Order: sequence, then structure tokens, then C-alpha cells
Amino acid sequence: MKDWIIFKNDNFIVINKPSGLLSIPDRMGQEVSLKTMLQEVYGQVFTVHRLDKDTSGLILFALNEEAHKHFSQQFEARLTEKIYLGLVIGSPVLKEGHIDARIAEHAFKKGLMMVHQKGKESLTDYKVLEDFGIYSWIQFRIHTGRTHQIRVHAKEIGHPIVCDELYGDAKPILLSSFKSKFKLSKNELEERPILGRLGLHAFQLKLRDMNNEMIELEAPLPKDLRATLQQLQKRKKV
Repeated sequence: MKDWIIFKNDNFIVINKPSGLLSIPDRMGQEVSLKTMLQEVYGQVFTVHRLDKDTSGLILFALNEEAHKHFSQQFEARLTEKIYLGLVIGSPVLKEGHIDARIAEHAFKKGLMMVHQKGKESLTDYKVLEDFGIYSWIQFRIHTGRTHQIRVHAKEIGHPIVCDELYGDAKPILLSSFKSKFKLSKNELEERPILGRLGLHAFQLKLRDMNNEMIELEAPLPKDLRATLQQLQKRKKV
């Protein structure tokens, strides 16, 4: 876990969470979570915000009650700047925009969210950083912190996050799907996905520390997302 630490002092710790790991324990309490792992090392830690299990990237935990109050108030007052990077299906017509679509829990499907006029205010800015035609690499800035916000809003504009089991087609990205001269290596019986998880990464976090100084933190992209982008960029140049 040492390799995951982006920043740490006596008041808080910021981790580059891998995809597939819960931020905090779920109700069943059967799966390992990042919070329980941190508690084993640092004792009591306090939840400030969360990332979806399959989203990678920056997540902050407070290490004492004073820091917990300090950072929780910042998040609630929308004084933090949260930037995500995501790979979406297709090519948005508008290369940047603002999504103002209220989000509510789905009436019948537990754990699913939906755009609904009676939902909570949900605001997302997006900007296409690179358009590959079949996919697009997008920067998202969220002004509110609703459950599955980026995933729901990406679906709302018609371009869901790749490999999204809830709001997209859940299909993994195979290199053979866009590389014309793809060949399996001799010792492989079937192709392994180049990206088999939600293509969303919490990249940047700007906030004020306990001394009221602005700090800016970034989490490098995981290997699977980097490799996927490199292959898409190669395809684009051909």
C-alpha cells in the first residue's frame, strides 16, 4: 500500500486507489476496503468522500476528528476542485459542455441511479481532450458529489464510460477490435482485454489544508488506462 500514497501528514492521507477496491466497507462487510486497510496501519481514520469500487484515483481520508471536520466542510461547501479523466464510448458532438441534470436513486433497481427532475442537483463540466472516433478521452469536473454522478451524466449525453456494467454496455476493450494486424501470442488461447474495468480515474484534487494553504494533488494514470490510450493514439496516427 505504500506505493499508493500520494500525500500524508499528521492530519490526512491521500491515496491513489486501485480499481476494484472498495473505498469503505459495504453493508455486508465481507470485502476488503481501503479504509480497513488504512485502519490496520494508522489506527482510526475518518471518511471524507468516496470513490466507486471500480473507479481508480485520488481519495482523501482524515487522520483525526479536527481534520475530518475541516475537509468534510470543504467538500460539502463545494470549495474543492475535483477533476476526473474518463474514456467514453463514441465521439461527442459538443467537445465541451455543462451537464445540469438532477440525479435520484432508481425507483426499483437498488444501487442504480438515474436522471430525474425530483433528484438532487448534480452539476458536471466536461471537455474532450482527445477524440479517437470509437472512443473519446474526456476531462470531467464535478461541482456536486452525487453517487455515480459522472457515470450517470456520461450516459445522459449519450456517451457512457467504457466497461460500465450499470450505465454502459459493460464490454471490455479488446485490442483486436481496433488494431487491424492484431495476433495472439503463441502461448495465449484467448485474447485478454486491454481494459476490462470502468474507464474512470480521479486525477486531480485541489483543496485547502489545515493551515488554509491551497494544495494540488494528482494521481498518475494506472497502467491499463495508459496502455489503452497509447494504443488508441497509435491507431489515430495510422
